Amino acid sequence: MSSNADLAAAFARIEKLASSRGLANIERATSYGTPALTVKGRSFVRQLDASTIVLQCPLEQKVLLMEISPGIYFETDHYIGYDAVLVRLDAIEDEELGLRLEDAWRFRAQNTKEG
Repeated sequence: MSSNADLAAAFARIEKLASSRGLANIERATSYGTPALTVKGRSFVRQLDASTIVLQCPLEQKVLLMEISPGIYFETDHYIGYDAVLVRLDAIEDEELGLRLEDAWRFRAQNTKEG
């Protein structure tokens, strides 16, 4: 099991990439006891363990990502039918990860009512 320090170190990359994309209304939070980023109070990415993140995305995009790059994107039984894909951090380049973070941010921001 990963320590909190391992999770925090791995999540620093996620925060840096999200920040570099200029995504608005991002806040650091926790989700299921691990670091997460939220937009308007809704999580769009969270750390699953030191080498994997859970990234929100539409189901049709999830299927496409897993078909095109199964070495990067995958799901476990727990996530079947859920609008989130698992991402192997050691297999994805920063540019692609930044794009996926922006997609996840847009997906959650557009499906959130202003409060």
